[in-house]
Amino acid sequence: MESHFRSIVKAITWRAGGTVVTFAVAWILTRSFELAAQIGVLDTAIKIGAFYAHERMWNRLSFGKKKAPEYQI
Repeated sequence: MESHFRSIVKAITWRAGGTVVTFAVAWILTRSFELAAQIGVLDTAIKIGAFYAHERMWNRLSFGKKKAPEYQI
């Protein structure tokens, strides 16, 4: 089980790379640095929240998880 803090840090680091890509694509398409930056910031804020919710949902599912043994020697 992951902690909330770990999920948050994973979301932030994942989105840092995604923000660079989003900003670059927006800049190429709009030729506007300011508009590309606004798009990048808004996209990042929304996707961090979505990723965090997705991670927490998957942590609640038992699908694909191995059960810990009832005892260990």
